[in-house]
Amino acid sequence: MPDQKIRFDDGAAYERMMGVWSRRVGEDFLEWLKLPAGLKCVDVGCGNGAFTELLAERCQPEEVQGIDPSPEQIAYARARHTAKIAEFRQGDAMALPFPDDGFDAAIMALVIFFVPEPAKGVAEMARVVRPGGAVAAYAWDMLGGGFPMTPILSEVRPLGKETVGPPRAEASRMEALRELWVNAGLEGVETRKITVQRTFTNFDDFWASRTATGSVRLTVDALSRDEAETVRTRLRAKLPADAEVASLTVLLPTP
Repeated sequence: MPDQKIRFDDGAAYERMMGVWSRRVGEDFLEWLKLPAGLKCVDVGCGNGAFTELLAERCQPEEVQGIDPSPEQIAYARARHTAKIAEFRQGDAMALPFPDDGFDAAIMALVIFFVPEPAKGVAEMARVVRPGGAVAAYAWDMLGGGFPMTPILSEVRPLGKETVGPPRAEASRMEALRELWVNAGLEGVETRKITVQRTFTNFDDFWASRTATGSVRLTVDALSRDEAETVRTRLRAKLPADAEVASLTVLLPTP
């Protein structure tokens, strides 16, 4: 398979595939963080604004900034965010366009494994957060079976086909996350595993949402029609009738 960069340039497709997940996980994540109202927050890698919107709704911040490299995702985020508390701009997680100590909290939701140099991304979050603030992230456990796309990818590999995945999957492991935070000079690092479940109307709903965009879309597009149908048939026989479960590792450094 040719080397292809994973791109998320369709906000609506991303919402169907991952936005629902992001909000579902985000509910538990924010309950754990227990951020007080009135904070200045930055959502690094905000995508189409799914988690940013939840952050604004649940935490009542004074200010929220959303940063993402995709102009299409930023446009979708601006259109969806009716509360108008958040501001969205195109930017790089490894070079945040903000001064030092400007935020009370920096959060990265389902993004760390897409950052080319994860250590730089964490260091940048730490830089823009004031002393005593919170630098937090949650991520699929990509290598530990906690990735919603794993069932499809697991049926592609026996066909001898390559699969496309995030470039820094190893950064999602609990021990790797802890090391990134500690090496950034953050103290009081805490970790927790969150398990969430999502149900689908039927198999076709599951398949369409899983292959809407991103790494699985690239992987499935590279299959022949017969190969794709083989994957669908095998997967349909193995999956539960009404549910998909994914485990996540999440990491929070506390003041």
